[in-house]
Amino acid sequence: MLITPAYAQAAGGGGAAGFAQFLPLILIFAIMYFLLIRPQQKKMKEHKAMVEALRRGDQVITQGGIIGKVVKVKEDGELEVEIAEGVKVRVVRATIATVLSKTEPAASK
Repeated sequence: MLITPAYAQAAGGGGAAGFAQFLPLILIFAIMYFLLIRPQQKKMKEHKAMVEALRRGDQVITQGGIIGKVVKVKEDGELEVEIAEGVKVRVVRATIATVLSKTEPAASK
């Protein structure tokens, strides 16, 4: 007979080796979380706070690159922005990219 029978090796202690196989996968996920996911969540949180703090008189830049001054803040997630003298556009709050200058709140008497 040309084919010799194969003999199985005795099973060793695979418990520690099994965990060692998953360790690189766990480390990759941890690195991805701290380098990508967490900073992005922080950035989104800051943007949300900035957008919620918008009020009349703030000078803003939209994501489309339009610079204007907030004329009216509406409750349904929209702003009315004046981009030129007498030219007003409605803008969704979430599309505000940056606030150039903030107005000071009125002093209480």
